[in-house]
Formats: sequence, C-alpha cells, structure tokens
Amino acid sequence: MSRRLARYAAPLILLGVLVAGWEIWVRLAHVDPIVFPPPSAVARALAANTHALADNGTTTLAETALGFLGGAIFGLLVAALISGWPIARRAAEPLLVGLQTVPPVVLAPILVLALGFGWGPRIVVVIGVVFFPVAIAAAGAFTSADPARLELARSFGATRTQILRTVIIPGAVPAIFDGLRISAAYALGSAAIAEQIGGARSGLGLFIARSQRNSRPDQVLAAVAVIAALSLAIYGAVGLVARRLSPWNIASPAKARP
Repeated sequence: MSRRLARYAAPLILLGVLVAGWEIWVRLAHVDPIVFPPPSAVARALAANTHALADNGTTTLAETALGFLGGAIFGLLVAALISGWPIARRAAEPLLVGLQTVPPVVLAPILVLALGFGWGPRIVVVIGVVFFPVAIAAAGAFTSADPARLELARSFGATRTQILRTVIIPGAVPAIFDGLRISAAYALGSAAIAEQIGGARSGLGLFIARSQRNSRPDQVLAAVAVIAALSLAIYGAVGLVARRLSPWNIASPAKARP
C-alpha cells in the first residue's frame, strides 16, 4: 500500500504545484478571466456544469468505447493478415505508415457527408486513431516470436494452431497492449475534436464549441479537464487489463530494483 501511495504521490504533488502556480500567476498578473481563467474559476464552472458535462461526457465516452473496440479488432485482424503472408506485409506496411500521417479528424467533414450526422463519423475517427498503433505493434510482435520457444514447441509435436495459441499470441500480448495504451491516450480527445467539426448533437466536443462561442473559457477548460481525467481512466483501465492478461510480463520488485 505504501509503495502504491508513493507511486501516485509524486504526480499529484506536481499537479498541485502547477495548479497553485497557475492560480497565483493569474491573480498577481491581473490576467483577464475572459482571456485565461484561474483554476478556481475552472473549478466553479466544473461544479456549475456537472450535469451537462456528465451527459455530454457519456456520449463521448460511448463513442470512444465503440471506436476503441472496433479499432482494436480491425488492427488485430490486419496484423494477423500481414504477419501471416510476407507479401501482404510488404504491400500493406508502406500504405499503413502513409495513412498514419493523416490525422483521422481531418477526415471528419468527409465522413459526415458519407455517414451522416449520427455517431458514425466520430466512431470511425476513433477507429482510425486506435487501428494504426495496434496493427503495427501486433504485426511486429506476431513476426518476432522467440525462435527458441517455437523450436521447443515444434520438437514436442505442436500443431500450427497450438503454436499460435501457446507461443505466438502470449508473446505478442505485451506489444498489443502497448499499442492499445498509446491509442487510449488519444482516443477520447480525438472523438471530442471530431464532435466539434462532425455535426454532433451532444458530446464534450460540442460542449467546448458552444462554450467558445459564448466566450466561456472557464467552461472550455472544465471540459478539457474532464477529457483528461477520462483519458487517464481509459489508459489505466487498459494497463490493468494488460496486467491481468499478461502477469508474466510484470517484473517482480526484486527484479525491478537496480
């Protein structure tokens, strides 16, 4: 318990110092709250808009969850395809890398024209954000299984399916979750951005857009704080699932010490 408290104490202390410095600087410099509100104003906006943020946050979180699941499944399927056929990897990998340079949110207006004003465009944007890191990480892991373990499994007469189930997939789990963790940090924020330019009827992105039009930067920052908190929660949840599914990848305290 003490080790866990020590692990979270440092970032919480740093956050507290930054927030306190922000508050002091805004007050001493007499910064106009319309330009840059202090944390106390953001906290008041957060308290005053709790229900609105909760309702809009539920929409954004649902879009993120569906897109995250779809992107993970799609990424794993593509990774399995290109890792099983070398010619498919050579043909698809440059295309994947090229497409990864295009921010999916840029395609949001086009997706609205193609899919309408429902959840579809935002979900597709999240799928694009999640897909590339998972596909690249999983494909690399599938093709870099430990040769010694593969040879040992073959020496015991393991079939291709048994090798896949007992050697390749367990060895790839840490890399797959690394890709998922990278995606988790950006998925919800990407959904919120897509809501601002994708004709959303609700969501944190729409809440931010309306607050900007009403010159309420305190509400904008309150929504940003909610997005950051939810993104951290998603990141932590992915890490927790990774530890549950790959306990062999967690170093013991004795091994972790230098």
